[in-house]
Amino acid sequence: MTSREYVAGLFDLTGHVGIITGASRGLGLGQAKVLTDAGATVYNLDLAPHSDEEAIRKGHMTDIVCDVTEYEQVQKAVEEIAAKEGHLDFLINNAGITFKCRAEEFPEERLDKIMEINLKTPLMIAKICYPYLKESEYIGRIVSISSMAAYMGFTGVLPYDMTKAGILGLTRGLAEEWKNDNILVNSVAPGWFLTKLNEDMFEQNPDRKAAALSKPMLPRFGRPVEIGYMMLFLLSGASTYLTGHDFTVDGGATSHGF
Repeated sequence: MTSREYVAGLFDLTGHVGIITGASRGLGLGQAKVLTDAGATVYNLDLAPHSDEEAIRKGHMTDIVCDVTEYEQVQKAVEEIAAKEGHLDFLINNAGITFKCRAEEFPEERLDKIMEINLKTPLMIAKICYPYLKESEYIGRIVSISSMAAYMGFTGVLPYDMTKAGILGLTRGLAEEWKNDNILVNSVAPGWFLTKLNEDMFEQNPDRKAAALSKPMLPRFGRPVEIGYMMLFLLSGASTYLTGHDFTVDGGATSHGF
């Protein structure tokens, strides 16, 4: 075997089956493109099917339309995937929301929804997937999306900051509890990526776009596939001794001095 064949084998996900929540666009869709190009079979659990024409043409993933906060729907979807494929090897908790409002004025109903989707739902779906992941022949993997907001304070999005910091606790706690169950648990913290969500925000506030570009060491926004590359590593044979950690993909934003 040549060195090139060895490396290619490490990152070959042919035969791996997994779920990404909220992968109809943005970071989730970028992850799906990378993982399916590496051979994985990916299912997108989302309220709406993805609309990326290139992704549809290439068959990047299969949509299962469901509300990820309705856990009976998720349970049914996971059972159907496992029955069809015969196994489940990874879960990526990607779905998340935010709402911009100062802390002293933050509406309780918005707070509850952000807490539910960003923090409660990753745990609940991990619980649903647990009996299947622990039987994976490739080692089961759970990777959740945290954020640089888990490390840095951002004005007007306190519940988002709270829940993304909570993902770090969820990751470490599950990694510890399931360490003997054939499951590795990690998280990935994106920095500024030019997704539709951020594009809409920057359109409303051009000054924020300039401010965001000043934060990373690298003076550009990330591309969604660059989160996909980190996911590929964390699902591959190259990361079998990694669990309980958060991996920052932010262009150096959280390390940037002045």
